[in-house]
Formats: sequence, structure tokens, C-alpha cells
Amino acid sequence: MRTRSSGQFWPGTATERPRSTAALYLCALAAVVFLVSSCSPTWYRREADRCATGIIERERAEELGYENPFTVERPIDTLRRRLMIDQDLPVSSEAGLGTDQLERIPHWPEADYPPTAPPDVGPPEPPLPEVLKLTLIDTLQIAARNSREYQTRKETVYQAALDWDVADDEFRHTFNGVLTGLHVQNLAHDAQVKGTEGSAEFDWTKKLKTGSVITAGLALDLANLITNEGRSSFGLLADATLTIPLMRGAGRHIVTEPLTQAERNVVYSLYALERFKRVLAVRVASEYLSVLQQADRVQNELENYERLVAGTQRTHRLAEAGRLPEMEADQARQDALRARDTWIAAQQTYAQRLDQFKITLGLPTDATIELDRDELLRLAEAAAEHVGMDDTDAPDAPTTQPALSDVEEPALSDVEEPTTQPDMADEILEIAESAETGQPDGAAQIVPPSYDGAGPLEMPAAEAVVIALANRLDLQTSVGEVYDAQRKVVVAANALEMGLELVGSGRAGARRAIGTAGLADAALRPEHGVYTFGLNVDLPMERTAEQDAYRETYISLERSVRNVQELEDQIKLEVRNALRTLLQARESYRIQVEAAELADVRVESTALFLKAGRAQVRDVLEAQQALVDAQNALTAALVDYRVAELSLQRDMGVLQVDDDGLWHEFDPSGHSDDN
Repeated sequence: MRTRSSGQFWPGTATERPRSTAALYLCALAAVVFLVSSCSPTWYRREADRCATGIIERERAEELGYENPFTVERPIDTLRRRLMIDQDLPVSSEAGLGTDQLERIPHWPEADYPPTAPPDVGPPEPPLPEVLKLTLIDTLQIAARNSREYQTRKETVYQAALDWDVADDEFRHTFNGVLTGLHVQNLAHDAQVKGTEGSAEFDWTKKLKTGSVITAGLALDLANLITNEGRSSFGLLADATLTIPLMRGAGRHIVTEPLTQAERNVVYSLYALERFKRVLAVRVASEYLSVLQQADRVQNELENYERLVAGTQRTHRLAEAGRLPEMEADQARQDALRARDTWIAAQQTYAQRLDQFKITLGLPTDATIELDRDELLRLAEAAAEHVGMDDTDAPDAPTTQPALSDVEEPALSDVEEPTTQPDMADEILEIAESAETGQPDGAAQIVPPSYDGAGPLEMPAAEAVVIALANRLDLQTSVGEVYDAQRKVVVAANALEMGLELVGSGRAGARRAIGTAGLADAALRPEHGVYTFGLNVDLPMERTAEQDAYRETYISLERSVRNVQELEDQIKLEVRNALRTLLQARESYRIQVEAAELADVRVESTALFLKAGRAQVRDVLEAQQALVDAQNALTAALVDYRVAELSLQRDMGVLQVDDDGLWHEFDPSGHSDDN
């Protein structure tokens, strides 16, 4: 069904029509233009937030029973950022500290978003301790606020809600408006005609969930002649259309399928988020306890090394006194060397796992933090109680853990500040020295691994990290993608604005066909042409899709910033691990050199003892196998060190490879070594 009406509403000539009514219409149009064009990008962003969070909170309450508010925006003053600032850690760019630190690019749509300063709420946070000590509960809460993967999962839910909003917009009242103003000069005839034309078109569309579509339109025209006594004419046209599908595209279940699927996608994303929160909690607890387990192993390996060193000294004195065969003293010494190698490897593994755990929490890899080792004691006490052991002096262990959906980052002022903590090497040295003084027969001093005799690439970790952040090309790409995301915000904000076009056209001459073949030849006479110029205005009355797309560009920007931060932390982890591998390989090489020499002596001595009847064939075979193992371990340590050198240069971004596949190595002194 379609209705149409047009024509003049007042009798008489055009000049007799009341001009005040036309002026009233024009004033009303101007008011509409002003109202619909005054919505700022900030208003659209907040409207998108209102729609999306409303959908999420409603569905989460129905499906999961949660009543707490949902937000996709991260706090500005995160623990990661505070650690970066307080501990003066290196960053590759402003993105390493957060989106609010980015420089506003030209044409940025919102001067105050993202906010450039933390909100003035309450007293400022106290400075962090030099070594931040974290309990298991602390790490669960920190992961909920700082984990980049957790934030990405929340944004996935938010984007699903925006998709639902766009699908639901298909069934809302939709308005569109176009304004056009033209100035026309017709010079085709001797009586030149000049005038202005103005039109306004408004459309309304309503799609029902049955598939029916109702459209209605209103067009207003005003033509005013500058010549011919300035006559004017006012036009008004209204039409409406109703479309009802009968077969294809008919039925509520068909028409609303996109909306139904969008709704289900929100529910699925909420389920996935809830599942991930539980997975993350278990992962954090597992990695936390794994780091503590490795720290305990370091202590156990150290104590074993101390005992073997002390035993080696005793067997050496007994061998010198003739009370033990010399080969047994050599065996004890080999065991002590293996124990030292195992102890050093355990230290490096502990440091690597701690750094990896920081990435899980969303904290800087090079931040100085410490885990609460009493957690293992509490586990042991709980296990002892479970099997019926009585330990009345044991402290109460925590029995409940907060759900990640309800946690907040712990007040860092409440986090226990540890006493002055030496680094691991000094701590182990102190333990070794205390163990030495407690042994009456005088154990040898346990010397921790050091950088004495280190290779040219074994530089301080902080220096290597700075070089890597400046040279890694993948990091430069990630930083560039942040700028790309900023530009997309600007482009999406432009799509929210009112459409305003300056148009102009000109036509001169005439065309000929069979019907006009009898006319005189046409001539191109610009002075007799028809010329038009004016304005077209597209009113921003319907911008739901553009509004949601604009909000998603901010999510993309936040993700690109988090990608930079994650890559920075990953690069730091790779560089620090490579330096640890270098140190471990060098120490292992030294140990294996001594072990190989000692194994060679053992082979000779056991052969002599066998001839003298003081050894068995098994002793000779064990000595020979020990020599083979030591030689293989020596070669492996040498290869490991060389590979670690190349890996470090690769991870620092300073290993150059030409088109022929030849590398040019990095020399810290400022020269390159070609190979």
C-alpha cells in the first residue's frame, strides 16, 4: 500500500501564499539540524557503553546470578604501571605505560579520553616497597586487574554486546534526513532564469519481528525565483509503504534469527569469560606454587652440594692418610661437581619461572617481586592435619579464595614490606657460610656463580634489555600499530558527523537523436548553459552502527597498547633467559673441564688399582663411563654457550643476516664481527 499527496496547500497564485508559513518550516528544519548535529563523539561513546553494559549486566544476572556492575575500562594507575615508574624500568614507548600516556594525534576526537591523569579519589597510594612481596591471594587479585588475557576476554564479551545492539537496531524506529540547498542559473534562453531551490527529506522505517516493514517519508521543497518578479513555490510530499512478506523471509523465527544468534553469542561469551576466570585462578595458583617449589629445590640442591663438598673434603683427607682408596675420593669429587652444576641450573630455572609468572600476572618481567615462601609451610601443615598429624603450633592457613569476578587489587599499603633482601647469590652464599661454620671438620666455602671471566656478550640484564627494546623490529611494528589504531579512532569519529557536501554542476549545449534530427546543429555555448551549486546535508539521525564501530576502535586501541606491553615483557623475558643460559653454560663448561680431567685421572688410577688387586672390573667400567659422560657434557656445554650467544643477539635484535645468509655479530665495544 502506498499513499502520496503533493501540491499547493493554499489557493491562488504563488505570490498570494503566506510566506511566513514557509519561513516557519525552514526555522523548524534549522532547529532539527542543530539538534541532531550537536551530538559529540563523547556522547556516542557513552551511549554505546550504556547499551553494551546494560545488555551484559542483564544477561549476566539472568544466566549467572551476578548483580555487580560490568566495566570494560581498565584503571589508569595499574600495579604494572606503578612498578614501571617506582622501579625505573625501561620501556620502548609511551604505550608501555598505558593508553593515557599516548600523545594525542591530530584531529583526535575526544580531548579528555582516554583520561590523562588518575581520578582525584582519596589519598594517593604510598610508594611501593623496594621488593614487593606477594601472597597467593594477592596474585589472584592482581591477575584479575592486570592480566592482559583476562582483559581481552572481557572485551570479547563487550563486543558481543555491541553486535547485539546493532542486530536489535534493525527492529527500532529508524529516522533519516537529508537537506539540500541549490542556487540555479539557467542561461539557455534569452530570458535568463535565476533562483534557489531548497528541499528537506525525512524518512521513518520500522521493521517488525514478523518481517513486515513500514516506511514513511516527508519531503518539503521551496523554490524561489530571483528573476520573474521573485515568485516562489512551496511543495509538500508525503508517502508511506507497507511491505509484508508471505513466503520467503516470513515468520518471526526467520526474521529474528540474527537477533537471536547475537543474544546467544553474548551468553556464550559470558560463559567463556566465567570459565576463563576459573582457569586463570587455577593457572595463577599452579604457577605460584611451581615457583615456590623451584625455590625449595634450589635450597635442597644447595644443601646437597654443601654436604657433598664437606664429604669430599673428608674423603680426601682419609685418602691422604691411606684410609681410603684414592679413586673413592675422586668419585666423591665428581659427585660434588655434578651437584654444583645441578644447583646452578636450579637457580636459573627458578629465575625463569618467576619471570614467566610475572607475565601471567600482567606485570613487568624485570620488576622486583618476591613470593611468600610461607605458603609451602601452610600447605605442609594442612597436609599434616589431613593425615592426622598433631601440630598445635601451626598457624592458620587460608581456607577461602575470592572469586575473580569480585576481587579488587589489594591495597598495596597493606602488603607486607619485606626486610632488606639480598639477591639470590648473596643469600645462598650466606647459607653456605653459615653451614660451613656449623661443621666441625671445616667445609669448603660455597662460591656462587659469578661473572668473573664472562664472555663479551654477558652484559648486565638492564643494559641488554635497553638494547633489545631499541632494536627489535617486531616491537617497532607493534608500536606502529598503536598509531594505526589511533588513526582508526579519528576516522570512526568522522563517520559520526553530519554529512555536508558542497555540490556544483554545469551543462551547456544539446544532444541530438532521431527525434531531434530536424533541429539546427547544436553549439557549445557556455554563456547559455545551466549552472547549479549548493549544499547537501545528511542529518545524523541514525548512527547506531557507526556509534558501536566508534566504540570498538577504542577497544582496538587498548588491545594494541596491551600488545606493546606484552611484547616488551616477552622481550625482557627472552633476553634475561638468554643471559641466564649463557651464565649456566659457562659455569657448566668450567665444571665439565674439571670433571673431564678428573675422570681421566680416575680411569688411570682404577686401572692401576685393578692390576694391584685393589679394585674390581666394575670400578674400571664405571670410571670409563664417567669419562665418556664428562667428555660429552664438556662438548654440550661448549655448544650450548655458542648457541646461547647467537640466541641472545637474536633476541636483542642486533644479529644482522645479509641476503647470502651470512650473519654479522654484535660487538658490545661498537664493532661487528662478520662470519
